[in-house]
Amino acid sequence: MNRLKMMLIALALLSAVSQGVAQAAKDAATGVRGVHEIQVTLRKYEFSPGSLRVKRGEQVRLSMEAADHDHGFKLDDFNINQKIPKGTTVVVEFTADKAGTFQFRCSSVCGIGHRSMKGTLVVEE
Repeated sequence: MNRLKMMLIALALLSAVSQGVAQAAKDAATGVRGVHEIQVTLRKYEFSPGSLRVKRGEQVRLSMEAADHDHGFKLDDFNINQKIPKGTTVVVEFTADKAGTFQFRCSSVCGIGHRSMKGTLVVEE
């Protein structure tokens, strides 16, 4: 009986490993990469960090906190326009499916320096 249990456990482990290898091969073939999580703080009149770097094909998860005022996050090239109320953290997810340098900006008027509240997303090949 112990030998049968050992064989079943070994078979289950082998199956799990082969499924993981198959998924990794599929992801590599389609250009899909893992999740790239970035913490971003929004405060008058800046994004911190102001420059975000990811790889093409990655799923990007931005965890954004508005520290001092209502803010917004607008990234036109990826059709994102998200409001972030003061004192909250909002998660925005998207796939970085095109390479290049893209500008994002605050989309909620936050004071006199609002127009200069910008940052860049660099998506590398």
